[in-house]
Amino acid sequence: MSTTTHETPTPVPARRRPGLKARHLHFIALGSAIGTGLFYGSAGAIQAAGPSVLLVYLLGGAVVYFMLRALGEMAVRMPISGSFAEYTRRFLGPWAGYITGWMFAFEMLIVCLADLTAIAIYMRFWFPETSQWIWVALTLLVVGAANLASVRWFGELEFVFTIVKVTAVVAMILGGAAILVLGLGAADGGNPLTRLTADGGFFPHGVGGMISAFILVLFAFGGTEIIGVAGTEAEEPSRAIPRAINTVPVRILLFYVLAIGVILLINPWRTITGEQSPFVQIFDTLGVSWAAAALNLVVITAALSAINADLFGAGRVVAGMARERLAPQALSRTVQGVPIVTTIAMLGVLVVGVVLNAALPEAVFTIVASLATFATVFVWLMILLAQLASRRGMTRAQRAALEFPVPLWPYGQLFAVAFIAFTFGIMVWHPEYHTALLVGLVFLGGMSLLYVATGRHLLAR
Repeated sequence: MSTTTHETPTPVPARRRPGLKARHLHFIALGSAIGTGLFYGSAGAIQAAGPSVLLVYLLGGAVVYFMLRALGEMAVRMPISGSFAEYTRRFLGPWAGYITGWMFAFEMLIVCLADLTAIAIYMRFWFPETSQWIWVALTLLVVGAANLASVRWFGELEFVFTIVKVTAVVAMILGGAAILVLGLGAADGGNPLTRLTADGGFFPHGVGGMISAFILVLFAFGGTEIIGVAGTEAEEPSRAIPRAINTVPVRILLFYVLAIGVILLINPWRTITGEQSPFVQIFDTLGVSWAAAALNLVVITAALSAINADLFGAGRVVAGMARERLAPQALSRTVQGVPIVTTIAMLGVLVVGVVLNAALPEAVFTIVASLATFATVFVWLMILLAQLASRRGMTRAQRAALEFPVPLWPYGQLFAVAFIAFTFGIMVWHPEYHTALLVGLVFLGGMSLLYVATGRHLLAR
């Protein structure tokens, strides 16, 4: 690796410029944590950990918060295109910036492939006779047009998608509260709190079961780092980024811990088998006959939102890398701030990837989730290490002048780093994650070889 560099950033005054408004960034921050990982992946996490999955969401949420605060500190200080790929390049060296950016792009494309295939499958609910490729093509046209048009169009589309997702989760929580308070659909009439300790206790599979749920839970939180990328496109980054990131604890408590808690209080955890979404079971308990159709619309919206945001984030990061000569220079070309070449290239990869994804077995969700988790936590780790390195290069006066310093320094950051290292250990421990671990390591090694073979290690010095 190249020698660590500590570049003094040019002060960037708060400014207003065309781009994402504060409401766009708030909804991107909100929507980035609500996707298929919550609506479907939560069932697998519940089966693995039982009621103790609530602790897993709290621990995972704490890691996400400290990671985002690290990213926020750097983004407010240096709101630059390229976001965390550029920060890791500056504070950890050229290789770190190169591999972080490509790992993030890899993560985003993997998740997009899963979501594209999921949308095509979900549309069969209403149009069973329509060929799958038609829905894939239409999806790519919609999100591709939104990402190619302008930053504002991306923000507006994500705004609408997030409203649908948030409304669904809030409706589930309110419906669940009605069941608990009024006793609607309660078969045993007993105290709902006993469901958290009955049938094996709070840790039915022991601490090991709780630990095994970490992968699916972190997959659900994957993509939250897009806040840092979107924040640099905001009209006033120094104000918009802190406001968006500071809502993270509330979002995690509301949309994950409270939502999953309501599900576990109503349905015994063993009944949540994954044959249908836990959210469907809530609507079924309420006796809502159109629950399946309603949820189908929500998960399609969640998948569309994920693809939309993932293309946006990956496009900006890769274009920023290209400007630093860590990617082909053609990928840096922008039109009105939109990385046209990068976005088109990624859309092309997705067209090819969907064809390959269609041939995979039904277990593809777990494989993709674990593979995306490897890439996700790797990027998070690099963000945390970059922020730690940036602090070492500051004077006492510079630290005191930080507008958005991380809380509980340095203990919160060290906790997050240790948790991520532990997550990699889980992937080594559990055989079902070995394939994802191997693919992630091969990608890491292959891109590192390309870094040297293409001479980018010389260009980036």
